[in-house]
Amino acid sequence: MKVFIVLALAAVAAADNAPRYGYAPAPAYGHAAPVYADEAPVYAFNYGVADDYSGATFNHGESRDGYATSGSYSVALPDGRIQTVNYKVADAYSGYVADVTYSGEAKYASAPAPYKAAPIYKAAPVYAPAPAYTPAPAYTPAPAYNPAPVYHG
Repeated sequence: MKVFIVLALAAVAAADNAPRYGYAPAPAYGHAAPVYADEAPVYAFNYGVADDYSGATFNHGESRDGYATSGSYSVALPDGRIQTVNYKVADAYSGYVADVTYSGEAKYASAPAPYKAAPIYKAAPVYAPAPAYTPAPAYTPAPAYNPAPVYHG
């Protein structure tokens, strides 16, 4: 539905009747420059997308000659149907006229799969490093000379 609205707005914007200003060259040697009439737009385009990976399928084509514009676009809907819109604008005053049709049959999934929670996360065991090396206490030799206590009286 969003695609329809966006394309409808684009078609209305393309079918505007705003004045067009032509190019008028600068006057030469004091003569008035000729005024050119506005040229009505004339174009045609077509494009289509069919992406097997995502399932996106749509196309659009339009032609315009002055204000007379006509076109068609198709979109594959999520329910399996194809929505086709044929539109036209006859002139600057008639407005946008669209004919929307659907082909195919809508197919819905029977029931969604039951929810299955993800497994509970269990942290890996924490690494315990080997105990650090503690050297044996160093030997402290007894003093070699131990004088007798002196009495000071």
